[in-house]
Amino acid sequence: MLIDLHTHSYPMSDDSFMNVDEAIQGAKAAGLDGICLTDHDAFWDSQQTRELSRRHNLLVLPGSEINTDAGHVLAFGLRRYEFGMHKPEFLRACAVRDGGVLVAAHPYRRRFLEDPGRDPAARAGMLERAARDPFFGLCAAIESLNGRGSPQQNRFSADLGAALSLPATAGSDAHRVAQLGAAATEFHGKIENLADLIRLLKSGQYRPVDLRAKTPGP
Repeated sequence: MLIDLHTHSYPMSDDSFMNVDEAIQGAKAAGLDGICLTDHDAFWDSQQTRELSRRHNLLVLPGSEINTDAGHVLAFGLRRYEFGMHKPEFLRACAVRDGGVLVAAHPYRRRFLEDPGRDPAARAGMLERAARDPFFGLCAAIESLNGRGSPQQNRFSADLGAALSLPATAGSDAHRVAQLGAAATEFHGKIENLADLIRLLKSGQYRPVDLRAKTPGP
């Protein structure tokens, strides 16, 4: 199953330029099997996403992109925002309590600069520092392919995931309809609900896919 794990819709994400119906229709038009709504520090409840799934005849699952002090995290299985979730350790504790799962979103941010990164020694230093960051030890997977990231940024994320031996996901990070269908995660198993998604994310039974090239991600 091909599922976009990372999307944003207005007004839940105030920087998005598409509403939720446009996002789901765009994912469906791109040939995806499902879409996760991961708005910034906001939560959709399962009743809302079930109704959206029924209306559009496409799997729609709830999630959230949480802004933490150490980076952004795609969180699945949490029910609401709680004060303190900006602290990665607290967010991880909430995920454990609720049976959820965390994925490090666009990990190249704050950690990779393309210009100095053209120098192999400088890039190796950035990668080594990122690999020592305890933040990633709190996550079950790393987003190695972000639809809005450059090839160099995504390659850094993929190399970081390999260095950490973390499974890799992909998502469009779409804020506009035209950005949907750029990247998705291919799951080796059937997903019918949020519990299925969480179980497979924890299992590592998936791979990132660059849908623009129709190939596995970096």
